[in-house]
Amino acid sequence: MFKTLVFSLAAATSLTALSSAAGAEPLAAAAAMFGTRESISSMDMSPDGKMVAYVSPGPGATSAVNVAEIAGGTEKPIVSSSGNPESLSWCNFVSDVRLICRIRGVVQMEGTPIGFSRLVAVGSDGSNPKPLGQKSSFYDAAIRQFDGAVLDWLPGDGKHVLMSRVYVPEERAATRMNRVADGLGVDRIDVDTAQVSVVEGADRLASAFMSDGRGQVRIRQNYRTQTAGEQLSSRTDFYYRPTGSKEWKQLGSYDGLTREGLVPLAIDAGIDSVYVLKKLEGRMALYRIKLDGSMATELAYSNPKVDVDDVVRVGRGQKVIGVTFAEDVRQVIYFDREYAALAGSLGKAMPNLPLIQFAGASADGSKLLIFAGSDSDPGRYYSYDRKARQLSEIILVRPQLENVALAKVKPVSYPASDGTMIPGYLTLPPGKAAKDLPAIVLPHGGPSSRDEWGFDWLAQFLANQGYAVLQPNYRGSEGFGDKWLEQNGFRSWKTSIGDVTAGAKWLVAQGVANPKKLAIVGWSYGGYAALQSAVTEPDLYRAVVAIAPVTDLGMLKDDSRDFSNARIEAQFIGTGPHIVEGSPLQNVARINAPVLMFHGDQDLNVAVRHSKAMDSKLHEAGKKSELVLFPGLDHQLVDSAARTKMLQRIGEFLASATQ
Repeated sequence: MFKTLVFSLAAATSLTALSSAAGAEPLAAAAAMFGTRESISSMDMSPDGKMVAYVSPGPGATSAVNVAEIAGGTEKPIVSSSGNPESLSWCNFVSDVRLICRIRGVVQMEGTPIGFSRLVAVGSDGSNPKPLGQKSSFYDAAIRQFDGAVLDWLPGDGKHVLMSRVYVPEERAATRMNRVADGLGVDRIDVDTAQVSVVEGADRLASAFMSDGRGQVRIRQNYRTQTAGEQLSSRTDFYYRPTGSKEWKQLGSYDGLTREGLVPLAIDAGIDSVYVLKKLEGRMALYRIKLDGSMATELAYSNPKVDVDDVVRVGRGQKVIGVTFAEDVRQVIYFDREYAALAGSLGKAMPNLPLIQFAGASADGSKLLIFAGSDSDPGRYYSYDRKARQLSEIILVRPQLENVALAKVKPVSYPASDGTMIPGYLTLPPGKAAKDLPAIVLPHGGPSSRDEWGFDWLAQFLANQGYAVLQPNYRGSEGFGDKWLEQNGFRSWKTSIGDVTAGAKWLVAQGVANPKKLAIVGWSYGGYAALQSAVTEPDLYRAVVAIAPVTDLGMLKDDSRDFSNARIEAQFIGTGPHIVEGSPLQNVARINAPVLMFHGDQDLNVAVRHSKAMDSKLHEAGKKSELVLFPGLDHQLVDSAARTKMLQRIGEFLASATQ
């Protein structure tokens, strides 16, 4: 699987992807090519810079972690998962011979799907697996959904990590054997033996910790509960430890509903500061706060158009090298001069692959793992030798698409009904003029999310089959500041759905779309938007495709009733006439277009009952509806066979409805 393609960065002036043959693929072939999962995800580089570890797909929902020599030698699977119920998220190196892997999955408890995750240490040859969380007991007083997270990989140690761990007490007759620790703590763990040294005792109020990358726990996050006892508040509190102190001091707080306060992102031990996000003139900006006790604060970076959303880090100590945000295209502003210069050189060497990420590094920083991609290239990984200035391509993310004509994605904007310009992305079928095309409006999920410029397998499949595709960043999308978020895409559904509708009408007005061949497709909130758009504009679309959609806002609130975030969800969705008016399930009589839905029956994000109820009610109303269920799969349908089946059926459905 690994390729050997080496060139000197000093001499390179242009590196481009292989040319592709123009023309749409037959539906069955296209469904398989675009439905097949990425050949590689979550890649990490070993401390010596000679190996990589990554997750690769097997048949259906199965996955395996492979460890491979970058130079093109051995490549070996060390861990595998069935996908039902467990799947592999990632595996990262602790040392050249030891890794930690995250396993996640879904299990049924009293008819409700419950998510779980576990951390396991394993040898680079697959030997000596060691669970790193607290061992379960028959007497456990609560469900241990998540066993913890790696806080600090302790670069240079190679044998230990710092891990936040969830502790569950036992409930049985009083005995000195009873475990009483309860809550989240921090432990230093030997990854060979799983022996534990306590660093921070378990605390029920603690919800997260942050280290400085040098083995010191410097920040903790505390839950706030509402008056209902165990019900969580939308606000969390943050505390820090001044240099050389064990005392916790107030750093700030954050409200997830109003975006008021600050959010710590990363600690830079070199300057004894924490980078945080907090608002400046209604948009998130990046600040540095000193952790020496003074709380001295300075603005690190702000953008007048969009929210800053993260810092950029690299290396085993996760050094902060820059800040990132997305305007029309995602950008990085580098604080580190060396990385800024290197990014510039890589950009010149790979002009057709502008989405460049520093994905990993050797312990001494002499070798880097680099990802590069674009709108029409799913991406490829490279290793870079900084001393030799040599860049080596090692693997493609989607090799099956290497010689397939992929579409270019163009940032656009169009007027909403009130004149507000709505940003989005237009993808045109390769080789086709933007005139009188069958077209798809593809609203994103969330609603507090956004689309970005880059490769999108669903949009690319639709474009390959001859459709123009518009992806609107309607009001209610995140990344554009408080004003753009409105009250959110549910409480302000009329604005959000109105922006989606305006995008469809703009496609027609511009002559891009044939009004008799217009459809809408969406996933999650996008599926909700597709259905609700068909409610508000019954004659606009010829077909509606909704994948894992929310269909009823009252039902969505009820879905959280047994969980600790029930009140937060209720506040987010709100109360009032919009609960009925904004629910497709309550307004099926207005839908004229045929509806096709897909849903995994283990969906943790949107309960499968949403699609089942919608399909049933559409049939009762005499409407055309089809529901395809995927047993054992969750919200993302991480299964190549399922995705291929879904794309095949979508292609048939759209072709029939838009002929």
